[in-house]
Amino acid sequence: MLKRDIPTQESAGRVIVLAKSKLAPAVLPTHGEPHTPLQPWQPWDASMQPLCYWDDEPVALKVVTRPEEGWIDGRQWMAELPSRWFSLLSTALQVGAWLENHRFCGRCGAHATRLEAEFAMHCHACGHRNYPRISPCIITLVTCGESLLLARSPRFPPGRYSTLAGFIEPGESAEEAVHREVFEEVGVHIDQLRYYQSQAWPFPHSLMLGFFAEATTKRIRIDGVEIADAAWFSPRKLPALPPPYSISRELIEVHLEKWQQ
Repeated sequence: MLKRDIPTQESAGRVIVLAKSKLAPAVLPTHGEPHTPLQPWQPWDASMQPLCYWDDEPVALKVVTRPEEGWIDGRQWMAELPSRWFSLLSTALQVGAWLENHRFCGRCGAHATRLEAEFAMHCHACGHRNYPRISPCIITLVTCGESLLLARSPRFPPGRYSTLAGFIEPGESAEEAVHREVFEEVGVHIDQLRYYQSQAWPFPHSLMLGFFAEATTKRIRIDGVEIADAAWFSPRKLPALPPPYSISRELIEVHLEKWQQ
Protein backbone atom coordinates (compact mmCIF):
# COMPACT_ATOMS: atom_id res chain seq x y z
CA MET A 1 0.00 0.00 0.00
CA LEU A 2 1.22 3.50 -0.85
CA LYS A 3 1.46 6.24 1.78
CA ARG A 4 2.01 9.68 0.29
CA ASP A 5 4.11 11.07 3.13
CA ILE A 6 7.44 12.15 1.64
CA PRO A 7 10.21 10.31 3.58
CA THR A 8 12.42 13.38 3.99
CA GLN A 9 13.95 12.14 7.26
CA GLU A 10 15.15 8.86 5.74
CA SER A 11 18.68 8.31 4.43
CA ALA A 12 18.16 4.83 2.98
CA GLY A 13 15.42 2.64 1.60
CA ARG A 14 14.09 1.16 -1.62
CA VAL A 15 14.69 2.90 -4.97
CA ILE A 16 12.88 3.18 -8.28
CA VAL A 17 15.23 3.98 -11.17
CA LEU A 18 13.56 5.87 -14.00
CA ALA A 19 15.09 6.53 -17.41
CA LYS A 20 14.79 9.94 -19.05
CA SER A 21 12.66 9.76 -22.16
CA LYS A 22 10.55 12.16 -24.23
CA LEU A 23 8.31 9.38 -25.55
CA ALA A 24 8.13 6.33 -23.31
CA PRO A 25 9.53 6.55 -19.75
CA ALA A 26 11.06 3.27 -18.65
CA VAL A 27 11.78 1.75 -15.25
CA LEU A 28 14.69 -0.53 -14.37
CA PRO A 29 13.61 -3.92 -12.95
CA THR A 30 15.34 -5.36 -9.92
CA HIS A 31 18.15 -7.72 -10.90
CA GLY A 32 16.95 -11.26 -10.32
CA GLU A 33 13.39 -10.01 -9.69
CA PRO A 34 12.06 -8.99 -13.12
CA HIS A 35 8.54 -8.40 -11.88
CA THR A 36 9.20 -5.62 -9.39
CA PRO A 37 10.44 -2.08 -10.10
CA LEU A 38 11.78 -1.64 -6.55
CA GLN A 39 15.55 -1.89 -6.21
CA PRO A 40 16.96 -3.42 -2.98
CA TRP A 41 17.34 -1.39 0.20
CA GLN A 42 20.32 0.95 -0.21
CA PRO A 43 21.72 4.29 0.98
CA TRP A 44 20.23 7.31 -0.77
CA ASP A 45 22.39 9.97 -2.37
CA ALA A 46 21.66 13.62 -3.13
CA SER A 47 20.50 12.87 -6.67
CA MET A 48 17.52 10.84 -5.40
CA GLN A 49 14.07 12.30 -4.75
CA PRO A 50 12.32 10.90 -1.63
CA LEU A 51 9.00 9.72 -3.02
CA CYS A 52 6.66 7.87 -0.63
CA TYR A 53 6.26 4.81 1.58
CA TRP A 54 5.36 1.49 -0.01
CA ASP A 55 4.27 -1.28 2.36
CA ASP A 56 5.81 0.88 5.11
CA GLU A 57 9.22 0.97 3.40
CA PRO A 58 10.62 4.36 2.33
CA VAL A 59 11.03 4.74 -1.43
CA ALA A 60 13.13 7.23 -3.39
CA LEU A 61 13.23 8.01 -7.09
CA LYS A 62 16.40 8.20 -9.17
CA VAL A 63 16.29 9.57 -12.72
CA VAL A 64 19.18 8.54 -15.00
CA THR A 65 20.08 8.75 -18.68
CA ARG A 66 19.43 5.06 -19.37
CA PRO A 67 22.98 3.64 -19.48
CA GLU A 68 21.96 0.12 -18.42
CA GLU A 69 20.20 -2.71 -20.24
CA GLY A 70 16.92 -4.40 -19.42
CA TRP A 71 14.60 -1.41 -19.02
CA ILE A 72 10.85 -2.00 -19.11
CA ASP A 73 8.52 0.58 -20.62
CA GLY A 74 6.16 2.24 -18.13
CA ARG A 75 3.05 1.03 -19.97
CA GLN A 76 4.37 -2.53 -19.99
CA TRP A 77 4.91 -2.39 -16.22
CA MET A 78 1.29 -1.32 -15.80
CA ALA A 79 0.12 -4.28 -17.86
CA GLU A 80 2.30 -6.88 -16.13
CA LEU A 81 2.02 -5.95 -12.46
CA PRO A 82 -1.06 -6.40 -10.23
CA SER A 83 -3.32 -3.35 -10.04
CA ARG A 84 -2.11 -2.48 -6.51
CA TRP A 85 1.17 -1.26 -8.06
CA PHE A 86 -0.55 1.33 -10.25
CA SER A 87 -0.44 4.14 -7.69
CA LEU A 88 3.28 3.67 -6.99
CA LEU A 89 4.30 3.53 -10.65
CA SER A 90 2.01 6.42 -11.53
CA THR A 91 3.55 8.56 -8.79
CA ALA A 92 7.10 7.69 -9.82
CA LEU A 93 6.52 8.36 -13.52
CA GLN A 94 4.78 11.68 -12.93
CA VAL A 95 7.28 12.97 -10.38
CA GLY A 96 10.14 11.85 -12.65
CA ALA A 97 8.70 13.79 -15.59
CA TRP A 98 8.26 16.86 -13.40
CA LEU A 99 11.85 16.72 -12.11
CA GLU A 100 13.22 16.44 -15.63
CA ASN A 101 11.07 19.18 -17.15
CA HIS A 102 11.31 21.82 -14.42
CA ARG A 103 15.00 22.11 -13.65
CA PHE A 104 14.82 25.79 -14.62
CA CYS A 105 12.44 28.49 -13.47
CA GLY A 106 9.51 28.99 -15.85
CA ARG A 107 9.34 32.69 -14.93
CA CYS A 108 12.94 33.93 -15.16
CA GLY A 109 14.94 30.98 -16.51
CA ALA A 110 17.31 30.61 -13.54
CA HIS A 111 18.24 27.22 -12.10
CA ALA A 112 15.59 25.89 -9.73
CA THR A 113 16.34 24.12 -6.44
CA ARG A 114 14.48 21.03 -5.27
CA LEU A 115 12.88 21.43 -1.85
CA GLU A 116 12.96 18.62 0.69
CA ALA A 117 9.64 18.89 2.54
CA GLU A 118 7.37 18.81 -0.52
CA PHE A 119 7.35 18.17 -4.25
CA ALA A 120 8.44 21.70 -5.21
CA MET A 121 11.16 23.41 -7.23
CA HIS A 122 12.07 26.85 -5.87
CA CYS A 123 13.75 29.67 -7.77
CA HIS A 124 15.97 31.74 -5.47
CA ALA A 125 16.37 34.41 -8.17
CA CYS A 126 12.71 35.48 -8.41
CA GLY A 127 10.94 33.46 -5.72
CA HIS A 128 8.74 31.45 -8.12
CA ARG A 129 7.83 27.96 -6.89
CA ASN A 130 6.81 25.13 -9.20
CA TYR A 131 4.85 22.00 -8.29
CA PRO A 132 4.25 18.81 -10.30
CA ARG A 133 1.94 19.52 -13.19
CA ILE A 134 -1.41 17.71 -13.28
CA SER A 135 -3.45 18.09 -16.48
CA PRO A 136 -7.19 17.33 -16.13
CA CYS A 137 -8.69 15.32 -19.00
CA ILE A 138 -12.08 13.83 -19.73
CA ILE A 139 -12.48 10.30 -21.02
CA THR A 140 -15.93 9.20 -22.14
CA LEU A 141 -17.70 6.08 -23.28
CA VAL A 142 -20.49 7.16 -25.63
CA THR A 143 -23.26 4.59 -26.02
CA CYS A 144 -26.58 4.21 -27.82
CA GLY A 145 -28.51 1.45 -26.13
CA GLU A 146 -26.13 -1.50 -26.05
CA SER A 147 -23.87 -0.12 -28.82
CA LEU A 148 -20.50 1.45 -27.98
CA LEU A 149 -18.87 4.30 -29.91
CA LEU A 150 -15.14 3.53 -30.04
CA ALA A 151 -12.38 5.27 -31.97
CA ARG A 152 -8.79 4.78 -33.12
CA SER A 153 -5.95 7.22 -32.61
CA PRO A 154 -3.19 7.11 -35.26
CA ARG A 155 -0.82 6.26 -32.39
CA PHE A 156 -2.68 3.10 -31.33
CA PRO A 157 -1.41 -0.42 -32.06
CA PRO A 158 -3.07 -1.96 -35.15
CA GLY A 159 -6.69 -2.87 -34.59
CA ARG A 160 -7.12 -1.20 -31.19
CA TYR A 161 -10.10 1.06 -30.49
CA SER A 162 -10.82 3.02 -27.33
CA THR A 163 -13.11 5.58 -25.73
CA LEU A 164 -12.93 9.30 -26.53
CA ALA A 165 -10.69 11.57 -24.48
CA GLY A 166 -9.22 15.06 -24.42
CA PHE A 167 -7.79 17.80 -22.24
CA ILE A 168 -10.02 20.28 -20.43
CA GLU A 169 -9.39 23.78 -21.78
CA PRO A 170 -8.96 26.94 -19.65
CA GLY A 171 -12.26 28.21 -18.31
CA GLU A 172 -14.07 25.00 -19.27
CA SER A 173 -15.94 22.62 -16.99
CA ALA A 174 -15.45 18.86 -17.28
CA GLU A 175 -19.00 18.47 -18.61
CA GLU A 176 -18.45 21.14 -21.26
CA ALA A 177 -15.24 19.37 -22.27
CA VAL A 178 -17.09 16.08 -22.76
CA HIS A 179 -19.60 17.68 -25.15
CA ARG A 180 -16.89 19.57 -27.04
CA GLU A 181 -14.41 16.72 -27.39
CA VAL A 182 -17.01 14.19 -28.52
CA PHE A 183 -18.39 16.56 -31.15
CA GLU A 184 -14.96 17.70 -32.34
CA GLU A 185 -13.59 14.17 -32.68
CA VAL A 186 -16.57 12.25 -34.06
CA GLY A 187 -19.34 14.81 -34.75
CA VAL A 188 -21.83 13.18 -32.36
CA HIS A 189 -24.15 15.04 -29.96
CA ILE A 190 -24.68 13.57 -26.49
CA ASP A 191 -26.71 13.93 -23.31
CA GLN A 192 -27.26 12.01 -20.03
CA LEU A 193 -23.69 12.54 -18.85
CA ARG A 194 -22.81 10.47 -15.81
CA TYR A 195 -19.53 10.80 -13.94
CA TYR A 196 -17.94 7.44 -13.11
CA GLN A 197 -14.52 7.85 -11.45
CA SER A 198 -11.03 9.26 -12.03
CA GLN A 199 -7.59 7.79 -12.67
CA ALA A 200 -4.12 9.32 -12.53
CA TRP A 201 -2.58 8.67 -15.92
CA PRO A 202 1.23 9.10 -15.90
CA PHE A 203 1.79 9.57 -19.64
CA PRO A 204 2.98 12.08 -18.78
CA HIS A 205 0.85 13.84 -16.12
CA SER A 206 -2.89 13.53 -16.73
CA LEU A 207 -5.82 13.11 -14.37
CA MET A 208 -8.52 11.27 -16.31
CA LEU A 209 -12.12 12.05 -15.34
CA GLY A 210 -14.27 9.17 -16.58
CA PHE A 211 -17.83 9.69 -17.90
CA PHE A 212 -20.61 7.77 -19.55
CA ALA A 213 -22.79 9.58 -22.12
CA GLU A 214 -25.70 8.63 -24.35
CA ALA A 215 -25.68 9.68 -28.00
CA THR A 216 -28.56 11.74 -29.37
CA THR A 217 -27.19 11.43 -32.93
CA LYS A 218 -25.41 8.41 -34.44
CA ARG A 219 -23.88 9.76 -37.64
CA ILE A 220 -20.08 9.77 -37.26
CA ARG A 221 -17.83 12.42 -38.74
CA ILE A 222 -14.21 11.96 -37.65
CA ASP A 223 -11.81 14.87 -37.45
CA GLY A 224 -9.11 12.98 -39.40
CA VAL A 225 -6.34 14.31 -37.14
CA GLU A 226 -6.73 13.01 -33.59
CA ILE A 227 -9.08 10.26 -34.77
CA ALA A 228 -8.15 7.89 -37.62
CA ASP A 229 -11.38 5.88 -37.48
CA ALA A 230 -14.49 5.52 -35.33
CA ALA A 231 -17.46 3.14 -35.40
CA TRP A 232 -20.39 1.78 -33.43
CA PHE A 233 -19.71 -1.68 -32.02
CA SER A 234 -21.99 -4.36 -30.64
CA PRO A 235 -21.03 -5.99 -27.31
CA ARG A 236 -20.99 -9.26 -29.27
CA LYS A 237 -18.45 -8.09 -31.82
CA LEU A 238 -15.73 -5.89 -30.38
CA PRO A 239 -12.34 -4.80 -31.72
CA ALA A 240 -9.06 -4.98 -29.78
CA LEU A 241 -9.62 -2.98 -26.60
CA PRO A 242 -7.42 -0.81 -24.34
CA PRO A 243 -5.28 -2.55 -21.68
CA PRO A 244 -7.06 -3.77 -18.52
CA TYR A 245 -5.34 -1.27 -16.20
CA SER A 246 -6.80 1.76 -18.02
CA ILE A 247 -9.95 3.63 -17.05
CA SER A 248 -10.97 3.43 -20.70
CA ARG A 249 -11.14 -0.36 -20.45
CA GLU A 250 -13.02 -0.15 -17.16
CA LEU A 251 -15.69 2.10 -18.70
CA ILE A 252 -16.12 -0.46 -21.47
CA GLU A 253 -16.27 -3.41 -19.07
CA VAL A 254 -18.88 -1.71 -16.88
CA HIS A 255 -21.07 -1.12 -19.92
CA LEU A 256 -20.63 -4.70 -21.16
CA GLU A 257 -21.53 -6.12 -17.76
CA LYS A 258 -24.75 -4.09 -17.77
CA TRP A 259 -25.86 -5.62 -21.08
CA GLN A 260 -24.80 -9.14 -20.20
CA GLN A 261 -27.13 -9.30 -17.22
